[in-house]
Amino acid sequence: ARTFTGMQSDPGSSAALGFDLTWTSGDVPGPDAVWLPAVVPGGVHESLLAAGLLEHPYEAENEDAVGWVERATWWYRARFEGEAGAPAILHCAGLDGVAELSWNGTSLGRARNQHRPHTFRATFAASNELIVRFPPPLPAVLSDALAAREIEVVKARQTVVRPDDPPLPEDELTVRAGRPQLRKATFSWGWDFALCLPSRGVSAPVVVNAPSPAVRDVVIRSRDIDVHARRCTLAISADVSGDARVEVRSPSGRVLLDQHVGGPRVAIELELREIELWWTHDLGDPALYTVVIAVDGDANGATTLRHGIRTLELDRSPNDVEGGRDFRFVLNGRPTFMRGACWVPPSMLVGSVEESTERDLVQLARDGGMTMLRVWGGGVYGSDTFYEACDELGVLVWQDFMFACYDYPDPDGELARETALEADHQVRRLRHHPSLALWCGENEVQAIHEIVNGVRLPRGRGWELFNEVLPAVVERLDPDRPYWPGSPWGERDDELLNGTHDGDRHAWEVWHGNDVGAGGPTEFASRGEQVHWHRFDHDRGRFISELGIHASPELSTLRRWSDLSAGSSLDAPALLHRIKDTPKDKGFALIEHEAGLPSDLAAYVDVSMACQAEGLKHGVEHYRRRQPHCGGTLVWQLNDSWPGLSWSVIDYDLVPKAGYYFLQRAFQPVIATFAPGPDGLALWVTSSAIEPVTLELTVTLGPLDGPSLVRDDVRVRAEPWSSAPVWSYRRDVPSDWVAWVSEAARRVPDNRRFGGRLKDLPVADGVATGEVIDRDEDRALVRVSADGYCYLTRLTAGQVGARFSTNYVDLRPGESCDIEVRGLRPGADLFVATYRTAPRPLALP
Repeated sequence: ARTFTGMQSDPGSSAALGFDLTWTSGDVPGPDAVWLPAVVPGGVHESLLAAGLLEHPYEAENEDAVGWVERATWWYRARFEGEAGAPAILHCAGLDGVAELSWNGTSLGRARNQHRPHTFRATFAASNELIVRFPPPLPAVLSDALAAREIEVVKARQTVVRPDDPPLPEDELTVRAGRPQLRKATFSWGWDFALCLPSRGVSAPVVVNAPSPAVRDVVIRSRDIDVHARRCTLAISADVSGDARVEVRSPSGRVLLDQHVGGPRVAIELELREIELWWTHDLGDPALYTVVIAVDGDANGATTLRHGIRTLELDRSPNDVEGGRDFRFVLNGRPTFMRGACWVPPSMLVGSVEESTERDLVQLARDGGMTMLRVWGGGVYGSDTFYEACDELGVLVWQDFMFACYDYPDPDGELARETALEADHQVRRLRHHPSLALWCGENEVQAIHEIVNGVRLPRGRGWELFNEVLPAVVERLDPDRPYWPGSPWGERDDELLNGTHDGDRHAWEVWHGNDVGAGGPTEFASRGEQVHWHRFDHDRGRFISELGIHASPELSTLRRWSDLSAGSSLDAPALLHRIKDTPKDKGFALIEHEAGLPSDLAAYVDVSMACQAEGLKHGVEHYRRRQPHCGGTLVWQLNDSWPGLSWSVIDYDLVPKAGYYFLQRAFQPVIATFAPGPDGLALWVTSSAIEPVTLELTVTLGPLDGPSLVRDDVRVRAEPWSSAPVWSYRRDVPSDWVAWVSEAARRVPDNRRFGGRLKDLPVADGVATGEVIDRDEDRALVRVSADGYCYLTRLTAGQVGARFSTNYVDLRPGESCDIEVRGLRPGADLFVATYRTAPRPLALP
């Protein structure tokens, strides 16, 4: 469990306030109320945890036991001195939930938007008291008439989207009807990957009479960029409170401009030569220029921003080969294939996510070969740390606005007003980041409405938000970036918004089993076949912004947060509690079809990880072979919000699953992949690199547990932005064979394709051993060797925080692989294991 500490109170006329808190059933706290120190930034749950009054909601099965927190009314109290009669300005950077504020007994106003700051005006007394009241949020925003109407909408939606689920209970219907009315993370009341744990409280500092910023509304734009001549015009503008000094430094730190400017307006145009471009990490260096604006006499220091010079277009040109239009990002004139994942909040308790957690996740994404992260619209906007990490590490960001999956009725226009204020704040905050690639209006709102109702989202149900309010704000404040109305979205009248000829799509034929726009087979021999990843093969989508398969985290993660053990059964309540998708055995059909359904948890962890890894590998390789007709794949999802079972490839404790390492290899700039050919098997080479590369490939085929019966050497020149077959085997491949491709210089990762399903192959017969061949204080280099065919060969650590250069690899008989382990703490343990075998300890010198 994590430990939370409160902010120190610093009374005065310009200070971040310290708070106490208490709770009631709705009435004003009485004189006997118990007030506790409040954790700020943070929330109610963190404060109760710090006081030892709450069991951690992630541990055991505590979700229901902490539900009283949501139903109570919470009171935050700050007391401080001031100059009687002086004006006071109260700036609240984050109020999570519906908040009602009073100052010395007088109402200041109300807040109902987690996603923007709020400012209030008051008058000081000699001694002052600020009360922030957080009532139960949904009753505070949902009238009886609107609730009754929207509950019927939710019922109709549920019968179409989740036809196999039992009817929702009344309280759950009310939650789903009410949450679109409150500008709060939609996933707060539970999702198919998240428990019901709505955070509440003061999630960011509250400051009284903070000095007005000396530098405001900074805009930095690179204009007239000539990529080939390496020149551009850097335009810098800002409002300043006095004379200012403006400095521009190159990525290497060389001063390019040092100029004093008279206030109140900075407006500079600087001609740059020999510019260094910002690239994603796979194509070049994410070069960052530094812009510093310092106002003379400003005691609060300078405003410093990082700026990347780059061009980025959303190419939607007509596709002359397949019809429709392309959907791809062109960076500095280079077409790209985006490889990445969707980002969800790293904790349900969004006010206390540590900066190091967000930075570690972005680093893991970059190390996993990812070039784009999509910030999902059901959560919260990322912190400054998140975007700064993406800037520095060369990872682009697809930014959803925070709307997801439900209609957004707005009978009085209040939602549109709040949305405009929220968007104004977030666009101003984020527009200077070179990693920011696209603003997207929503997640699945308009697409689900179309699937359920057979028509596009009408006016009055949210259409105005995504097609008028949000694009107007982006056009006014960030005109250099594209706006996209939703994800998925397409503009053809003859197919679903989630279609294959235009725009982006969510590929949920796999896992959920319904055809949501890809087409393909309509009859299946079993449910397992209906949800299997071979359905990816029929998808001709132009940009896949979601695809996913569910998997367990490592057993060690589950054991840290529950009483589950290796021998726990698959119907153990502690396990079912951590599965939020419904029905809870939905993944069993896929596992049974592919690998056979195990009976205990240790084996289930392995087979679910194997199915996720194989399925994501299969899908990503298919879409990459479709380059240039497909422009990217973003896996659902990168991370988790609590230690549960989900589609994530990195669990809540930041431990990567097998799927992460399979993606790490499938996301390399140049890959060799097998696919069904005209009469047997074909080998393709796909390049998303910036330069041509010559490959010396060796292809072998034969039984998994025997010698190779086919061997061919293939020389290939892979051009940038290309994908083509380079070799074929014109016979059926037996189900117990494996096709293998390797490259002596390791310019592409080894790859393989099995002739049959996992349960048809002797994948659990090999034995792997490990040897430490180099060791430093917090690092080890381990050589893992195979006796027999070793599937999902991996190292695991007896601690959180260890990082592996690669993992979950296939090794053929007699082969070895070197794995570097970093972040080992004193006394750490390492274990070596293969598919469905118990981990064996590895001695660390």
